[in-house]
Amino acid sequence: MRIPLDVLCVKTGVLCPRCQSIVRGGSVREYEVDVMRELLDLEELTDFKFLKDMEYVRSVMGEGALVVILQDTKNNTPDPRSLNKLSWILSERLKVKTKIVTNTRDLKEIVKQLVFPARITSVNTIWLPDGTVEYVVRVPRFELRNLPFKRREIIEDLLTQITGNVVRIRAD
Repeated sequence: MRIPLDVLCVKTGVLCPRCQSIVRGGSVREYEVDVMRELLDLEELTDFKFLKDMEYVRSVMGEGALVVILQDTKNNTPDPRSLNKLSWILSERLKVKTKIVTNTRDLKEIVKQLVFPARITSVNTIWLPDGTVEYVVRVPRFELRNLPFKRREIIEDLLTQITGNVVRIRAD
C-alpha cells in the first residue's frame, strides 16, 4: 500500500523529521497515522491482499465516524464485500465506526458507497445566488433506517468534509 508517510515511521509510531513536518503542516492528521498503521498490518493478511495495489488518499473523521478514502493504483476496483469486511475490522481495531470509500470524482458514486446498504434516489445540485454550490441527496423515507450511521447529520458532515461543499440528505 502506498501511503504519504514513510512505512517505517508509521509502523513504529516514531516519526522522522520529514514525516513530522507533513503532520505538522496539516496534510496528514494525527489520527490518520493510526489508520495507516492498521491498514499496513491488514495488508499482510490473505483476505486483504488487494491493499497492496491501493493508495491511501485521506481520512475524514466525524462524530464517532471515520471514512477512509483509498484509490486503486491498477484500476482494479476491489470487491465491495472485501471493502465491507475491511471496514468492519478497522471499526473493531480503531474503536470507531468506519467506512471505506474508493476515490472518485463522481459525487453520486461516493454517496452510494458511503450510505450503503441504503439506496439513493438522486443527487441534486443547487446553485445559490452568492455563487456557492450545495448538493441535496435524496433517500427514500423507508431507507433512512438502513443508513450506516445513527444520524444523517453525521453523513452530511462527512460528505461536506469530503467534497468541500455543503451536502444535505433529504427523505422522499
